[in-house]
Amino acid sequence: MPQPRHWQKSTFSDGGDGNTCIELAATPTTLHLRESDTPDTELTTTRAPLTHLIRSIKSA
Repeated sequence: MPQPRHWQKSTFSDGGDGNTCIELAATPTTLHLRESDTPDTELTTTRAPLTHLIRSIKSA
């Protein structure tokens, strides 16, 4: 039985109407991302690809 994930909302959110935050949960080997308004859809990755994506976005 999988353990429940502890989801954390990002510190930056739209601030407008609705629930438009990105949430992140970490397990020992995997990171899980989802949008608050579609919590049943998750993106699963590891730290290295996510780090690379974030650095690429910041440098653009």
